[in-house]
Formats: sequence, structure tokens, C-alpha cells
Amino acid sequence: MTTWDSLYANRAARMRASEIRELLKLLDKPEVISFAGGIPDAALFPAEAFREAYTDILSGEEAGKALQYGVSEGSLRLRRWIVSHMQEMGVDCGPEHILITSGSQQGLDYIGKLFLSAGDTALVQWPTYLGALQAFNAYEPGFDRLDPGTNLSAADYQARAREKGGRVKFAYLSPDFANPTGLTLDVEERMRLLTLAEELSCAVIEDAPYESLRYDGEAVPPLLALDCERSGGIDKARTLYCGSFSKSLSPGLRLGWICASPEVISRLVLIKQASDLNTPVLNQEAMARVAEARFKTHTAMTNAVYKARRDAMLAALEKYMPAGTRWTRPEGGMFIWVELPEQVDAAALLQTSVETAGVAFVPGGAFHPDGGGTNTLRLSFSCADYEKIEKGISRLGGLITETVTSTL
Repeated sequence: MTTWDSLYANRAARMRASEIRELLKLLDKPEVISFAGGIPDAALFPAEAFREAYTDILSGEEAGKALQYGVSEGSLRLRRWIVSHMQEMGVDCGPEHILITSGSQQGLDYIGKLFLSAGDTALVQWPTYLGALQAFNAYEPGFDRLDPGTNLSAADYQARAREKGGRVKFAYLSPDFANPTGLTLDVEERMRLLTLAEELSCAVIEDAPYESLRYDGEAVPPLLALDCERSGGIDKARTLYCGSFSKSLSPGLRLGWICASPEVISRLVLIKQASDLNTPVLNQEAMARVAEARFKTHTAMTNAVYKARRDAMLAALEKYMPAGTRWTRPEGGMFIWVELPEQVDAAALLQTSVETAGVAFVPGGAFHPDGGGTNTLRLSFSCADYEKIEKGISRLGGLITETVTSTL
């Protein structure tokens, strides 16, 4: 019998299952009100637009091309749409600055593979997106805390990185409606981050899957746009922008992109070629047609729905949560971050909540590289209607109140 563990690479020991994905497997019960999954509402997908796009492609002269291998960089038509989208946000770029990926998650994996050597340091928000930790972790880095108001200097960060056997390679963050906190960095915070990255001579990874899901306030320029302005254009910028269609049009087609200097894109293309050759052409061509025709009107419609659900959840939290509980008030995205009284363990609370209250959420410890944040949790409002939000938060608030009272 083969002893497989003796054959695995050392990095395999660092691979962990997503706590969120494992949690979702347990929640396939109609009686459970789930605020756990950070996913768009399937009822809002532009299914008819995609049906028409696929029919148009497969019934016309382009069918053969769409069913064939494609270039690793991605469909030119889709890259051109992305270029126009990036230009609207202030990034002057061309198709040569774009790589299409199989979802932005693949982009994060490629970035980890390109930049991280064992012992290097990745600066991340604390808490941060669990999927990014998974993507980077296989390449054996250390993680250090990236906070907008940190007092650590570039020299401090590099000294800490050297203690781990490497150097700071990049700062990773979601500046708009971050997963899991829902928070957004203002212009001043973004500029301070770019200054820090310049002093560190490291890259900046801007993960922006929620960028189009803004419900309140004024849009803030992407880090890449600010970087281009201060560095003299995208070819000199140190920021890599990771975009996605998963939260706006459809996650099922698995389409995202990286926008960066051609020097970096050319390296990422080599990784793409060795990984899966190219992202499915048929999906890219369908997405290009739907994005051209429906992106703005569709996101306007979905944003109105999500805004109402966010407002309903914020109102319910105000109504049912006990004293000592705090939460974020996101201007967009899909998440509200809740900080419970210190004595409450969110992981233990989850088990009780599912079993007795029929309500699910994600414990906050999953988003902390050091396993901290045990008294925090993430709530998603994107897939719950008003009735479920009212009922679910009422039950959860009552359970938290009981838990706090029992620990006094």
C-alpha cells in the first residue's frame, strides 16, 4: 500500500480546506436561515441574456472558434470590454495589460506562485479574505498585519520579514467593501499604502471583486488608478488589479482578470500556459456579449436589491443585538462584520445557532492568519429576503444575549 504522505511536497502540509466551503456543505437544509455564503443571489442572474449569447455564438460562424483552444491572454473582445471598464475607473490601459483568469481566485494563486518564495512575507489586512490566505499559503510565506493606520515603518516590516527568512513581496488587500469586514479605504489611506509599498519596493495586490457593488457614497479611485497617476502610467505602476465577473454577472462562468504592467502580465501568461492553457473561449465570448449589453443596467438593478437587504439587516441588528455588540456599516458589497463581547466564542456559538436557532454565519477566526478574532463573525445579506433577515437576526440576537448573560 502506498504511503502517500511520504510523497507529498512540503507545501502540501500547509493546504487547508476552506472553513466556509465546508460550512456550506452542512447547510443544505431548507429550515436553516443562512447568512454564511458570500455569494450573489441566483434569482438575479441575467439568465436570458446568457441564453441568447450562447445561442448566438453556437448558431453562427463563430461557433468553431468559440469551441476551440484560445490564446492564453484571453478573448480580445472581452479584454477590450475590460479595458473600457478600467478606463472608466481612471486606469489608462490596453488589452496588453489584461490577462483573463478562471475567476479572480485563479489570479490570486498565480500571483502567489509568481511572487512568493518560502519564507517571504505577504502583508494582509487583519482580518482578510480566506481564499487569499489559501491561495498564498501553498507557497510557504509568512503573513504580517497590514493596517491603514499602522505605526510600523517600511524598515520595521522588512526587519520582521528577515526574521522569517525572506522579504516583503507584496501587500494584499480588498480596498472596496472588503471580505469579510465590508470596509472601504478612503483616498488618504490608499495613498499611504502606496507610499509604504514604494518604500518597501514591493507590489500591491488590489483584489476588487465587489467594486461594482456600491450602494452609498462616492466611488473611490482604485489603487491602480492612483498608482498610475503618481508613478507615470500603468507600465511603471506596482499595483496589480484583480477583477471579477462573479459578483456582478455570474460566478458560474468562472471569469476574472488581472490588470497590470505588461512585464508582469507576460510572466503571468507563462503560468497560465503551464496551468490550463487558456480560460474557456465559449464562456469568454458569452460574457463579452452580456457585459457589453447589460453590465451597467444589471448592476444597477442588483445593487438596488442588495442595498435594501443591507438596510434591513442593519435595522435588525440595531433592534435585536445586545449591548456590547458592534458591527460595520458597509457602503456596498455583501458583508457585515460583527464584533461580539469578548467572552463569546463565535465558533461555539455557530454550532448552537445552527442546532437550536436554525441560523448560520461564518465565525471570524477563519479570516485571521493567526487564528485570532474568536469573538467575531461575518454576516452576508445578499441571499436573504426581508422575512429571513428579520427572523434570522432576531433569533441570533436572542441567542447572543443568552450567551452573554450566561457568562456573566
